[in-house]
Amino acid sequence: MKHVDIYTDGACRGNPGRGGWGAILVYGSVEKELSGGEPLTTNNRMELCAAIEALSALREPCEVTLTSDSKYLVDAVTLGWAEGWRAKGWRKADKSPALNPDLWEKLLDLLTTHKVSFVWVKGHDGHPYNERCDRLATAFADSFPAPEKEPEEKPLA
Repeated sequence: MKHVDIYTDGACRGNPGRGGWGAILVYGSVEKELSGGEPLTTNNRMELCAAIEALSALREPCEVTLTSDSKYLVDAVTLGWAEGWRAKGWRKADKSPALNPDLWEKLLDLLTTHKVSFVWVKGHDGHPYNERCDRLATAFADSFPAPEKEPEEKPLA
């Protein structure tokens, strides 16, 4: 089984707001950058999209080390939360709805195809691939038009 290193990041201008995700796949000396986004989304959705799109880009089952600065992503998988939410009909332990079940479903399905180890790194701390993924994500988020400002209230005269 081939080994691929994947680095991912998500970004959002406002939360919710204009969002982007970035991913870098590294296989030997070959690197491939991916990015995308949505005009109105959340940072957690973008973190999940980065992982989903990167894993979906693999053409065959691979052994993957996926590095992310998202505790939401890494902890939900490594601590079994996402599998538990799915088993409970996308409900958390307190019976409240789990967020982003559409994306979690896609990610969990991909984790049955690939053997994935998750690694958490601190964001904005100089990790070269994490910084590059952040630039990809923020550039995509910035490609959407900024929302218009609310009109300023004028005092009644």
